[in-house]
Amino acid sequence: MHLFEGTQWDRPPHCPQCEQLEADCTCPPPEVEIVPPGKQTAKLAVEKRRKGKVVTVIRNLKDEADHLPQLLKKVKSACGAGGTLKEGAIEIQGRQLDRVREVLTELGYRTQG
Repeated sequence: MHLFEGTQWDRPPHCPQCEQLEADCTCPPPEVEIVPPGKQTAKLAVEKRRKGKVVTVIRNLKDEADHLPQLLKKVKSACGAGGTLKEGAIEIQGRQLDRVREVLTELGYRTQG
């Protein structure tokens, strides 16, 4: 919601390239540069949460083209554990460092930690 949305000062959004209304814009969508897995280094860590719960965290991966949810699904099924995405980091329940490292290496990622 914008500050002036619904008032007389509300201005509809314009395309930054052609300056037309976004609804009327015919510009092609910006290209997303995808970094291949071989050029990304995943930082792995085991962290303790509240009440003594342990999670394995995967950080430092770029989320272009929304590939992190798919990666989360693969890692969860390989580890046989639950997990989630939080603030660009993948969290897997339990101490799964070796399994996560193995899965990421198979997918072509470099690992650290």
